[in-house]
Amino acid sequence: MFLKVTSVFGNNKFIPTKYTCEGEDVNPPLKIEGIDEKVVSLAVIMDDPDAPIGTFVHWVAWNIPPTGGIPDAIPRKPDVKIPIEITQGKGGFGSIGYRGPCPPRGHGVHHYHFKIYALDSKLVLKPGASKRALEKAMKGHILQQGELVGLYERK
Repeated sequence: MFLKVTSVFGNNKFIPTKYTCEGEDVNPPLKIEGIDEKVVSLAVIMDDPDAPIGTFVHWVAWNIPPTGGIPDAIPRKPDVKIPIEITQGKGGFGSIGYRGPCPPRGHGVHHYHFKIYALDSKLVLKPGASKRALEKAMKGHILQQGELVGLYERK
């Protein structure tokens, strides 16, 4: 069973500037529907396969409660109180937490994949873990998954 993932932008539609490096650079809210009752936690990976250097990671997070959503503007610092439980890793910018679309100017439209994984357990990973470490930890624990693709082009 697949998860339905929605946000303030539609699938294969443009991401509002607020959620990019040209705006507030905060994560968009994500609504997740169809979560099975056996799910213990959620994980998210957001990446850009259109980056000139290869797939670029913008966000990795895990141990998110399966309550149906992720609010916008989750702080990057692990010691800041936030509205939900979440552990965040490091992306391609080398910092913990979400970093929005910021493709090179004149490079065309990029596709940003927000991949949501519903897991049968919480993961034992320290804040700052990489996408690779998250993917390894999730192996054998994925019950469901879903994806939302957002577009962005830097003018």
